Amino acid sequence: MTCYVAVFHFSPSVLCVSGLTCGLVPMYIGEIAPKAYRGALGTLHQLAIVAGILLSQVIGLDFVLGNEDRWPLLLGLSGAPAVLQCLLLPFCPESPRYLYIILGKEEEARKSLSRLKGPYDATPDIEEMRREKEEADKEPRVSILSLICSTVYRRQLFVALMMHLSQQLSGINAIFYYSTSIFERAGVSQPVYATIGVGVINTIFTLVSVALVDRAGRRTLTLAGLGGMCICAIAMTVGLKLLNTYSWMSYVSMAAIFLFVSFFEIGPGPIPWFIVAELFSQGPRPAAIAIAGCCNWTSNFIIAMTFPYIQAWMDSYVFILFAVLLLGFTIFIYLRVPETKGKTFEEIAAEFQKGRRTHKDINELQQLKASTDA
Repeated sequence: MTCYVAVFHFSPSVLCVSGLTCGLVPMYIGEIAPKAYRGALGTLHQLAIVAGILLSQVIGLDFVLGNEDRWPLLLGLSGAPAVLQCLLLPFCPESPRYLYIILGKEEEARKSLSRLKGPYDATPDIEEMRREKEEADKEPRVSILSLICSTVYRRQLFVALMMHLSQQLSGINAIFYYSTSIFERAGVSQPVYATIGVGVINTIFTLVSVALVDRAGRRTLTLAGLGGMCICAIAMTVGLKLLNTYSWMSYVSMAAIFLFVSFFEIGPGPIPWFIVAELFSQGPRPAAIAIAGCCNWTSNFIIAMTFPYIQAWMDSYVFILFAVLLLGFTIFIYLRVPETKGKTFEEIAAEFQKGRRTHKDINELQQLKASTDA
């Protein structure tokens, strides 16, 4: 089943503008993945995206398909992963958690678990879902508006949004969107190939994250990634500033760019996509993923539209702005984000509510549940 899931992830690699796919795939994987491999399987989503970026960079070269004669074929190829997904989607079983916790269909959940894991004793997994269902039955199905207004889930939602903001406001998209011009400024004679090199590094270190995320933990890798990116942003600024004084500073700038991308893919790149599904219980999870995804793409759009103006204004110091933001995100995650590695959804939710659920919160949950039942 893992091969089907991996191919199922490939469609966002080329059609990553699809908000539905980028929201639903991490949630689906988070629900079907065993606890011990939830991080690695969740990181496959990012691996598919960066592999698609690399593939598009290569086939978009002038002598391949990126020319006046062949660009319609290049554009048409973007539909191939969507067709492949449609063909393979029937082989992907329904989420056992959705079947049992939401629909109450235990037998169908057992069959789904068998399709995912093969013949085995599903009793421990069913028992875990039963406990989660008991907690879910006490909670309402939360809409987007009620989640935004709720004080009960405010801490989880704030953490989820900050994780996604740390990804997009890190400056990574400034590197991706404008890497060719940055390499030109650094004195690279063939900047387009250096940009493809960034794509290769991107893919390699996402594979590293797949291997490490369930060993080192989400929090550890995110902190290491953001901290490393902060140092690289400072080095990039020094390299660009002194480029005209010392010719060897072009190598400093290029090394800083490659390391910046490497640190991004170790943690801040893949982890925000699936950690939101881990932070929330079954009731508010869909609404939380929708809000976090909207926050992610909105900040992505803002950076894409404003970076040229910020660069024109700040010149060589543009990445100091990102360094300051990265330092702030690093401090926030160190202080506020718990480790979710190896924990059940029930344990993660309980950690957020420990000592924080007041009578007011309980009353709010009861009111939300009453309105949902009505």
